[in-house]
Amino acid sequence: MMSEYIDSISEEIEESDFYEHYRLLVDKGQGLLRVDKFLMGRIENATRNRIQVAIHAGNVLVNGKNVKPNYLVKPLDTITIVLAHPLREFELVAENIPLNIVYEDDDVLVINKEPGMVVHPGHGNYTGTLMNALLYYLENANASATASYPYLVHRIDKDTSGILLIAKNELAQSRLALEFFNHTIERKYVGLVWGDVKTNEGTVEGHVGRSPKDRRVMSVYRDGQTGKPAITHYKVMQRFGYVTLLEFQLETGRTHQIRAHMKHLGHPLFNDEKYGGNMILKGTTFTKYKQFIQNCFTLIPRQALHAKSLGFAHPLSGEKLFFNSSLPDDMQAVIDKWERYVSAHQVEE
Repeated sequence: MMSEYIDSISEEIEESDFYEHYRLLVDKGQGLLRVDKFLMGRIENATRNRIQVAIHAGNVLVNGKNVKPNYLVKPLDTITIVLAHPLREFELVAENIPLNIVYEDDDVLVINKEPGMVVHPGHGNYTGTLMNALLYYLENANASATASYPYLVHRIDKDTSGILLIAKNELAQSRLALEFFNHTIERKYVGLVWGDVKTNEGTVEGHVGRSPKDRRVMSVYRDGQTGKPAITHYKVMQRFGYVTLLEFQLETGRTHQIRAHMKHLGHPLFNDEKYGGNMILKGTTFTKYKQFIQNCFTLIPRQALHAKSLGFAHPLSGEKLFFNSSLPDDMQAVIDKWERYVSAHQVEE
């Protein structure tokens, strides 16, 4: 139980925690003042360097237009800023942990994360994370590069596999933070869910927030008064009668968003322990079927969810980049097993 509690703390970080967004209206009596100094006085704990990086990244607009650090704010100016969050709450220890690097240049890294690896340290979970591995890689294995510290711009759950984007400097981090804020990042996931999803495609809209009964899981709130807005699009890829393979496209990046939304629809992810997917929810009462499901659970001892692809504009060049990944072995093995089962049995639709 304590291990589950620690894991849930490490998974609390969501996309909106990687940046801060402010909209400020300058007072009528404000004297002329450089915009960087003005923002330092209005945003708590914001250093001049962080603000200047945000300005150079194009993340600061005055009356809807980009400005330079020496712009002099005037009464009634409207200033908006997306400020990348450094997320250095814990002292990182470099650890020599293997990484599956899909792409790298001077500004970004694209990683294909293995299931079971926590992305960012949390209370009670300081080592063995992706950040520890990245720090070692940047300090040692990549000694010729200029970057020496990784900057997170988003995350995926510990037991979710797949594509993850890392910034290698503050300017890249700031510009990618703006892309996530503007929802221009393209992300697709693949997941195996319980049940025969009736519609070939659909959208789930519902605020996602902590469950009042168990803070380790998220609930969906339709009233819009609780939680944060979350939108998930889904499309059927393959049907197996008792389970369905779906492709998901995210507009927002809330903690456990896909997992909570699919639970809300009555189709929890296959073997998702936190959301009830680790029980036999559909199928027959035959002993052989129960054994088949248990064998599937053994093959994939986690939720069957994979971050398959990621598209974004390169933070320095502006070039559109897109990365796609194959399903991990455990997930592919379960899908193959379901295909064989369906071909050998008459599965009720």
